[in-house]
Amino acid sequence: MATTAIIYTEKYLAHNPGRDHPESPQRLMVIMQELKANGFFEKGFCSLVKPEKGTIEDLKLVHEEDYIKLVESYCRAGGGVLDLGDTVVSKESFNVAQCAVAGSLKAVNLVSKGLFHNSFALVRPPGHHAGAYYARGFCIFNNIAIAATHLLKRHGFKRVLILDIDAHHGNGTQELFYHSANVLYVGLHQDPTGFPGTGFIDEVGEGEGVGYTVNIPFPFRINNAIYLEAFDQIILPIVEQYKPQFILVSTGFDMHYTDPVASLGLTIHGYAEIFERILNVASKLCDGKVSAILEGGYSLIVLGKIASAVIAKMSQAPLIFEDEQAPKPPEQVAKRAETIIQEVKRTQSRFWNLK
Repeated sequence: MATTAIIYTEKYLAHNPGRDHPESPQRLMVIMQELKANGFFEKGFCSLVKPEKGTIEDLKLVHEEDYIKLVESYCRAGGGVLDLGDTVVSKESFNVAQCAVAGSLKAVNLVSKGLFHNSFALVRPPGHHAGAYYARGFCIFNNIAIAATHLLKRHGFKRVLILDIDAHHGNGTQELFYHSANVLYVGLHQDPTGFPGTGFIDEVGEGEGVGYTVNIPFPFRINNAIYLEAFDQIILPIVEQYKPQFILVSTGFDMHYTDPVASLGLTIHGYAEIFERILNVASKLCDGKVSAILEGGYSLIVLGKIASAVIAKMSQAPLIFEDEQAPKPPEQVAKRAETIIQEVKRTQSRFWNLK
């Protein structure tokens, strides 16, 4: 049996936000091309699985019915700009977005049933900026939030971790679980002041959810070492205390230093290190139950290589990849990042044991 399920269908290519839009079909095309070139499927490390047809009931797990109907009717009328910014839809986008949700559910179902050790849903459009009644930041329906709610309501899980490693804060996901202790939302992202305006250190949850939201807003241009320091000092200790039964990874490949839409400074090797840590803690706490769901990532020259490095870790495939050295962050960036890490530790120490 292959270790890792890759959820993908060419239907995802039909969502067309426009010729010059960064969230293009080419994103998935270059990823699939690289995975095939590296022999992941041919050599049996991964199995390619097509999603099932999505349902309105799946969407309603987190989205308001009026919003779902709005998106459907808007796409059927030919599409256009769905929000006040850059979430553009075409005639096919409703069906494709529904299929992205179905792919995310397929990914978690295969792992929860023990058919695969882990899974990666290579879906588009992405989802973590979408809220219950709005689209934002290229996102129409919140794939990972629906998957988490599906695990809670339909599979009986009590503790789900959503680890958001996109360069931009997952405002929609945080909002949907801000009052819940059943989902620990952890976001590591660039300074969210410009976009999306949420994801600051003092956002820690409300009501029953107090202490179950963790945000680390990095300054621009941080490198692997700074990111992994925060991961090791803050995220791993909190996760080990929370003891999730399932780990979902909102996986944006836009933290790479070449990404045209974000401003962080990670490398391919950095991504491999992040996933090695995720897989290790999952093996310790939840029998390795990990499903990654694709979010952002817009540098077509490295997207396939990052995905291959990550999926090699997930599937234990022997992959040797070349990696360039990212530009070193300025000294003031490193100092600012260290200050933020210490501030997050002080804030989260109200809820978790952090040294």
